[in-house]
Amino acid sequence: MGITIADVEAARRTIAGQVLRTPMLPAPKLSALTGAEVYVKYENLQVTNSFKDRGALNKLASLGESARARGVIAMSAGNHAQAVAYHAARLTIPATIVMPVTTPFVKVEATQAHGAEVVLQGETVAEAQIRAETLARDRGLTFVHPYDDPLVIAGQGTIALEMLEDAPELDVLVIPIGGIRRKSSARRRDPRRRHRGEERRRAGAADRTRARVENRTCR
Repeated sequence: MGITIADVEAARRTIAGQVLRTPMLPAPKLSALTGAEVYVKYENLQVTNSFKDRGALNKLASLGESARARGVIAMSAGNHAQAVAYHAARLTIPATIVMPVTTPFVKVEATQAHGAEVVLQGETVAEAQIRAETLARDRGLTFVHPYDDPLVIAGQGTIALEMLEDAPELDVLVIPIGGIRRKSSARRRDPRRRHRGEERRRAGAADRTRARVENRTCR
């Protein structure tokens, strides 16, 4: 699944004016703690409080009239669910979101508030995905995957473009490991800049993602 800088630039044009260009601001306390000049990208200012708005909108905007009429489906335990629900409502696209039964009620309620049909299924997101894929086939819905989709990836990558424009003197980008595609976009813009992917201790997401990617490449 090759994503080029041209794909990310195209995504930026698609979402322009519909997703907030969030500020990249100095973080004095973090700078004092680390002994470095630290900046923070405030994606929590998006309507759904997450960068997920970007990828969801880029994917939804690509759909033709018939696909929009049939509707979309996604699986998520929170941020992607709300992003798909919110932008689908804006574009008058019916949306179904499959969420694990363990999802906090506040996230379920927020997703429903955007007009989506919420289906609770499974203990994990992986189990919710199985149900979502079945419903997509049965109902003819477009699946909006939270990360394994080139249009979603390109949309998330627009964050890196903004970061490098607002603070071109950055030496290192520290990016949550869940944003591995954003890291990739930043590297394509300037391969000389150092990048660090960070995850919570014992989260294991990086190892699982790496294993999936290597397995896919081998095939």
